Amino acid sequence: MAKKSLLSKKETPKKEKAPKKEAAQKEALAKSVVVAFDAKDLARNAALDVAEKKDQVGGFVSVDFDDDNRVATYLFEANLAGYKGWRWCITVAKVDEDSQPTICDVVVLPGPDALRAPDWIPYRDRILPGDVGVGDIVPSSLDDTRLVAGQQALPQDEELDTAMAIELGLGRARVLSIEGRDQAAKRWYEGERGPNAPVAQSAPKPCHSCGFFIPIAGSLRATFGVCANAISPDDARVVSVDHGCGAHSEATFTEPVLN
Repeated sequence: MAKKSLLSKKETPKKEKAPKKEAAQKEALAKSVVVAFDAKDLARNAALDVAEKKDQVGGFVSVDFDDDNRVATYLFEANLAGYKGWRWCITVAKVDEDSQPTICDVVVLPGPDALRAPDWIPYRDRILPGDVGVGDIVPSSLDDTRLVAGQQALPQDEELDTAMAIELGLGRARVLSIEGRDQAAKRWYEGERGPNAPVAQSAPKPCHSCGFFIPIAGSLRATFGVCANAISPDDARVVSVDHGCGAHSEATFTEPVLN
C-alpha cells in the first residue's frame, strides 16, 4: 500500500515595506500638513503698499484660516473717506510647511456695520408722479400687470363691440387690466381729489350735484368725473363724485341779517 507523502506547506514570506518608500511617504505627509502660520506683518505691509496713505490702514481685526491652514485671510480696519465700517482684506497662501507665505490679493470689503449703497431699484419702479418732464420717455414693460392685450378690453370701458373693433383694426394694442383700473381708482379716491381732501370736507355740496361735473365713461363712471369749472382748483382734473370745493355751481351766499 502506497504511503501518502506528507509535504509540509512552505510559508510564503511576507513582503516587507521598503524602508525608503515608507520614509518618503511620511515625509510627504508631513510636508502636506501645514501648521497655522503668522503672516500678519506681511499682510499689513501688503495693504500699506496699496493704500495711498499709511494712516488708511487701521488696526488688526481678525485672521481666518481654511481647513488645511494653507490660506489665511487677514482683516484690518480701513480708514478711508466714505467707507465707514469697511476693512482691508488680505489673502495669504502657503503651499507647504517649508514654503514662505505669499500674498494672493488685497481688497477692501464691507464689514457687518459698513456704510453701503442701498439696493438698486430699477428706474421704472422708483419714478414718481411729476418726474416725467418735457421730452422724457418712460416706456412701460411688456409684463406690466396694469395692462392687458387689447382684445381683453372691458366692453363698458371701450364703448365698442370688442370683436368688431379688433376686426377693423381699431383696437389698441394694450388696455387697462382690472388690476390697473383698480389701482388707478384707489389712487384717485384716496388722493387730493377724493372725499377726504380738506377742500372736500369744507365744501358746501359734493361734485355729483355740481353743474360743472362731467361724468366719465366706462366702468368708473359711477365713481369719477372731470371738473369743468375754470375757477375751481380741480378744473380739468378727475374728481370723485363725493369730492367737492367752494366753487360748486349751487353754492349760495347767505344774506346778512340786518337789524
